[in-house]
Amino acid sequence: MPTVLQVLPALDSGGVERGTVEIVAALAADGWTPLVASAGGRLVSSVEAAGGRHIALPLNTKSPVQILRNIERLTRLIRAEKVSLVHARSRAPAWSAFFASRQTGVPFVTTYHGAYGEGGAGKRLYNSVMARGEKVIVASAFMAKLVHRRHGTGDDRLRLIPRGIEPAVFEPSAVGPVRVARVAAGWGIPEGVDVVLLPARLSRWKGQDVLIAAMGRLRRPDLRFVLLGGEAGREGYAETLRALAAKVGVGAQLVFAGHCDDMPAALLRATIVVSPSTEPEAFGRAVIEAQAMARLVIATNHGGAAETVRDGETGLLVPPGDPAALAEALARALDMPDSSRRAIGARARREVRERYTVAEMQRATLEVYEQILGGEHRT
Repeated sequence: MPTVLQVLPALDSGGVERGTVEIVAALAADGWTPLVASAGGRLVSSVEAAGGRHIALPLNTKSPVQILRNIERLTRLIRAEKVSLVHARSRAPAWSAFFASRQTGVPFVTTYHGAYGEGGAGKRLYNSVMARGEKVIVASAFMAKLVHRRHGTGDDRLRLIPRGIEPAVFEPSAVGPVRVARVAAGWGIPEGVDVVLLPARLSRWKGQDVLIAAMGRLRRPDLRFVLLGGEAGREGYAETLRALAAKVGVGAQLVFAGHCDDMPAALLRATIVVSPSTEPEAFGRAVIEAQAMARLVIATNHGGAAETVRDGETGLLVPPGDPAALAEALARALDMPDSSRRAIGARARREVRERYTVAEMQRATLEVYEQILGGEHRT
């Protein structure tokens, strides 16, 4: 059976990393040999538990010297492990993997994970490696159009494979009150208090500042607003957000919750979940996770979220970077009868379970691998 090598910078947290682990599990279950090369991180144990093997390489660098050295490291690895296919998930390691694949004659696949900024010719060239795969996987129609527009990638090489949720994990009836109470206690929020949750790493384009500005306009001191995402390496931005919250008079309502190991319980505790990204999300897994838990989601009307949220039907959409519009949508959602919020949440949950599951993402990705390899490995 074939050996598939996935390469990415590190295995700490995030959608890229989780997708890597999910494909490891699918490969192992199908009898393939899954390898992952990265600089390591807390999800290495998840790769191993899923049936894969992790190879530690310094792939978390953009240094041209290290990228060149990583070509040789990956070339040796591909040959030693008799790798059948390489799947790159991030730009710097993708350049190393691209040239290593060329040197070894091994097929090269990419997942174009983000709507990367293009500040000039150099940046456009740097980004272009993600469109150099024999097949280029994208998670949304928005990304398919972007890759085609920027790189001329045709439908013959593009593969639209949305991300997904585990229905058994993101299942409201499977989350007991003890789990929900434990999460809320960690946030310091008593029972009965409405919670607006923003689950995203602390990053300027994720829109935490937009939410805080909207809070200042909303003027509902009974609410708590929870930012769910670690501060490590982003302490300066966190201090900026705290200062903004104090300036608009909502410092006492804002909770910096850090990482959460029980996302289903966190989402179930939320009254409203927001995704106010100021730049388009390539997909937006946090949105479908919240919808799977039957939460009412308010998201920015661009990128992947515009495909997973139907305004007024399975959530609410607002213009990007508009605190006034977000405040208005929050007021509308909070003032809805519980039955109306539940109806929107139920419709969203039903659509997510029909269209966006990990199992379907895994099946479609392995199908891409099989198409490239020709299926000769099947017995």
